[in-house]
Amino acid sequence: MNLHNQIKQLIIDSLDLEDVNIDDIDTDAALFGEGLGLDSIDALELGLAIKKEFDVKIEANSDATKAHFFSVASLASFIESQRV
Repeated sequence: MNLHNQIKQLIIDSLDLEDVNIDDIDTDAALFGEGLGLDSIDALELGLAIKKEFDVKIEANSDATKAHFFSVASLASFIESQRV
């Protein structure tokens, strides 16, 4: 499974999105607001799941973190940058 699909599956699993599958989540679409429609509580849960799954450090309440969580694609770039 590629990283984008891993992230999508993690979003579905960690947020209990029962009626959503990997193909329903656009890699480049916003995860919050207009896109997938996630909220701040979802962001906390997703952040914890990403920390646990990918062993990356995420700074709370930083503008950079908000940018990383914009879309699946931006999360994938962030995770790849942390693996170096």
